[in-house]
Amino acid sequence: MTGRREPIFIIAEAGVNHNGDMELAKRLIDLAAEAGADAVKFQTFRAEEIVTGSAQKAAYQKETSGAGESQFDMLKKLELDVDAHALLMDHCRCKSIAFLSTPFDTQSLDMLIDMGVPVIKIPSGEITNLPYLRKVGAKRLPVILSTGMTTLDEVRDAVAVLTESGTPAARITVLHCNTQYPTPLADANLRAMATLAETLPECRVGYSDHTPGITCAVAAAAMGATVIEKHFTLDKTMPGPDHAASMAPEELTAMVRSVREVEQALGDGVKQPSPSERANIDIARRFLVAAKPIQAGEQFSEANLAAQRTGCGGISPMRWDEVVGMTAKRDFNPGEGIEL
Repeated sequence: MTGRREPIFIIAEAGVNHNGDMELAKRLIDLAAEAGADAVKFQTFRAEEIVTGSAQKAAYQKETSGAGESQFDMLKKLELDVDAHALLMDHCRCKSIAFLSTPFDTQSLDMLIDMGVPVIKIPSGEITNLPYLRKVGAKRLPVILSTGMTTLDEVRDAVAVLTESGTPAARITVLHCNTQYPTPLADANLRAMATLAETLPECRVGYSDHTPGITCAVAAAAMGATVIEKHFTLDKTMPGPDHAASMAPEELTAMVRSVREVEQALGDGVKQPSPSERANIDIARRFLVAAKPIQAGEQFSEANLAAQRTGCGGISPMRWDEVVGMTAKRDFNPGEGIEL
């Protein structure tokens, strides 16, 4: 595939790592902007809409935030109201970074759209939520769809609902994802990105990364991801469900830098000498020279020709068969480049 692509859109996922503290949330925005991310993303939800009062936490959440409270109680403490969203959006504008947030219910979806969020991010847990998908599709805004825990058929079905509801496939970016925090490297399955691209050719494909470190995110960039999303935090040891599986600030900076370096290295796919190496062609390649003294009028032959580096270019040895049998127009000294 040739042609330069648009820059990879890098989303620094703050998620709920603000712990309900607006000063911490603003610091996360600062870090994302300083690292060079394109957007910082939070999560918008009402605990009453997404979980029952008796629902237990996931195993990783019990490990990182304790097993003594319910999932409902944990989420309730992490909700952001309208005023908090407005504050964070203003701070993002000041830092010249895009504000995004994942709506986990339809009321949160409407609130974000009313506040001017330009992209709808669908979390993996909602990919089988038919009424939710229909409402998102009807908004006709660009959609980023995470696909953790899904089969290929479930991804197809979700995209079909979105398109049938009004959102063109060209406005949908499907993110390969594994919903385990952290994801074992053996479960990352980055090649699934290619499967998604082949199956949904009208959609863009990206990667939402939950593996430790930055290796998989950088590899996804090399494999053609158009969007890369990854959680980050101020401090991995802070209390809360997602801090331990998130990147530290220095890892976020390293990831963004590495992704941009990969982008630069990918180039346009056209196989041709690069500007930096053109000057070396005359130095590193061999050219036709006289292997022994050649007199004017003498025929070039296998015996009096050689291919050597001249340091100044000349006639390519690929023309050997053409040159043999031609007549020298002047005298040539041994080692002198042949002229026709």
